[in-house]
Amino acid sequence: MSSRLVRSAFLATVLTGLVAAVLAPATGHAADMVKVELDQARLYRLAAPASTIIIGNPSIADATLQDSQTLIVTGRAYGQTNLIVLDEQGETITDVQLAVLSASENLVTIYKGVKRQSLSCLPECQPAAVPGDDSEHFSGILGQVAQHNGAGSGSPTTASTGAAGGASAASAPAAATGQ
Repeated sequence: MSSRLVRSAFLATVLTGLVAAVLAPATGHAADMVKVELDQARLYRLAAPASTIIIGNPSIADATLQDSQTLIVTGRAYGQTNLIVLDEQGETITDVQLAVLSASENLVTIYKGVKRQSLSCLPECQPAAVPGDDSEHFSGILGQVAQHNGAGSGSPTTASTGAAGGASAASAPAAATGQ
């Protein structure tokens, strides 16, 4: 009877240890995920003053120091990357995963066959340029935004003007090097 009690206690201890080992990484991993929306900024407070910021893939997210213990993390493209922050001695302050997600609140998505268009509805729906939308819809909105922003400066900018300017600028140095 005593050996049976010892085996039961041993089995309970092993099972408790296995459950703790399985649950601990999942809980810790979820806490180490920083979520930021595409084209949005988020403040991230650090436990100690930072000296070095490392972003695994800077095309997905960007981070800048507001002060020695406050980062501003900006979502640049959908996806996941990591953020490592080091102190002056090179010790790790934080090492977290960054997930850049779509802003789904107030966003309406319309599908026309395989073509997707997005609308931002605050409070009225207006076309929005969201990566993954139909290229005609996406580039049309960006062209309108460029024209609108250029109109404020007195010199309208369009996609075709920018492309032509880039082509002539590229050909000028080629001609100069040939002389």
